Order: sequence, then C-alpha cells, then structure tokens
Amino acid sequence: MMGEGGRVGAVVRAEALAYEGGQSVVRVDSVAAEEPLEIRLLLGGETRTIAITMRTPGADFELATGFLFGEGVISSGADVSAISYCVDRTIGEEQRYNIVNVRLAPRARPDLRPLERHFFTSSACGVCGKAALEALAIRRKPLRGGLTVDPKLLLGLPDKLRSAQGVFDATGGLHAAGLFDPNGALVELREDVGRHNALDKLIGWSLLQGHIPLSESVLVFSGRASYELMQKALVAGVPIVCAVSAPSSLAVAVAQEFGMTLVGFLRDSRFNVYAGQNRFDPSLLEADRAKAGPPSGR
Repeated sequence: MMGEGGRVGAVVRAEALAYEGGQSVVRVDSVAAEEPLEIRLLLGGETRTIAITMRTPGADFELATGFLFGEGVISSGADVSAISYCVDRTIGEEQRYNIVNVRLAPRARPDLRPLERHFFTSSACGVCGKAALEALAIRRKPLRGGLTVDPKLLLGLPDKLRSAQGVFDATGGLHAAGLFDPNGALVELREDVGRHNALDKLIGWSLLQGHIPLSESVLVFSGRASYELMQKALVAGVPIVCAVSAPSSLAVAVAQEFGMTLVGFLRDSRFNVYAGQNRFDPSLLEADRAKAGPPSGR
C-alpha cells in the first residue's frame, strides 16, 4: 500500500524475539509504518507549514485535504488547485514523500486561526470544553432530521469494518474509520496508526469525490469517540457516528449540542445511544431494551 506515488509502504518488516511456551525464537514480524507528514499550504507566493502529524503512509493527499476541510481552512474541493509531494530532492528521496504541498485556488480565502490550537499540546493551555463548543458553534449549525436506521443494522457494522482492514490483518496495529450507507453496506474505509488521521483520510476522499455533505452515511470508528473526531464528523455532515469503544464527555456534548446521533460500545451484539435516539425507531429500541435489560457500559 503506497501513498500517492510515495515510496514508504504502510507495512514495515521488523525483527522480534518471540517468547512462547517457554522457548524463544527470532522471527520477522510485520508492523504498521509510522512516519511524519508535514502539510504545507501554498497561497500566492507564500508557503506555510500548517501541521505536522505522525501517520501511516498512504492516502496522504486525502489526509491533507480532509484535515484542511475539518479545520475550516477550505470549504470545498474547489478551494484546492493542486496537491503534490515536495519536489526538493536536496532533502532526500524518502523525506520528500513526507511533505505534502497543498496549493489553494486563487479564490480561496483561508482562515488559519483555527490551526493555532495544534501548536498547544499542554493540558494547561486554558481551553475548556465550553469554549471548544462555543468555537465550534460559530462555524457549524446543528444537523436536523435526515437519516434514520433500524438499530439492528448497526450490530453488523464492526465486523464489516474489521473484515475490510487489510493492513490491520498484516500488522494488528491500525485504527480504521468506515463509511456505511443506510443499508449497512461499506462505502469506503481508511486505516492509520492515528484515529484522527484515518478519519481525515476518509473525509478527504469524500470531499475529493464530491460526496460532502455525508448526510446519508453512518460513520464507524474502530476505537473511542473524542471531541475532535466528532468535530470532524459534524463538519462533514455525518448524522450517525458509532464507536466500538467509549465516548468522551465532550464527544457526547458535541452530539447533543449539534443534533448528531452518537453510539458507543458497539460490539458483542449491543450498544449504548448517548445522543440522537430520534434517528432510530423507538418501538424497536424499546423492544430490544425489554429483552436485554439495561446495557452495562463495558
């Protein structure tokens, strides 16, 4: 699996000392590749580095596009005139595939202020949950109505997501984000060592394919649901978000504030609905509740 013309694959071979049954043996194992990706923004004659993220190589152009869209720097695929890897060969053949240049169209007028938060990694940076929600409310309106599904349809989605994870099969070490249609069919999937990157790649693909907003889609994460993942899903217009693990408190707050349906612990033939129960048939939910009793949460 390569990036767009990239040289670094998603799977790397590594030597390991395996201990099992009281014996040890040296073997070669497959591990998920992790490399830095620098995203540069080109507008007019100015070049600016706007993010550096650790990612699994592959779908790098989609990752950059999805990241810029999620942060509000671009509003559509038309805002991007070209995407390319760095062409400066003086920095090394491999390194040039770890730098993506995104040239904006002349019509684009990006607001780069939201990107400032990516340079503050301390928990003491002074940004609280309320402030984060208020900032998001300035950019986005709540999702209203739209897609409704049979709750039983969700139960099969984690297995479909897992069975489509080709790189996970080889390494056992990648997150996934998958889009499903209202009938539960997998539309597209992206993998990465980072949950946020997997979603950026998926949203970037959707934007470049002209599928935004994703108002008729169900989004499934292989891990937990966080504020940033919910923010990205909201910007893409996803009405139903499912995580196989737990949601954070701020993820629940985003779903409640912006009219999204948030499902957590979607595994082992059960799930919890934290917000947006209106997108399920109430009679079906009540019937299932009567048979199974209250969910335990874990």
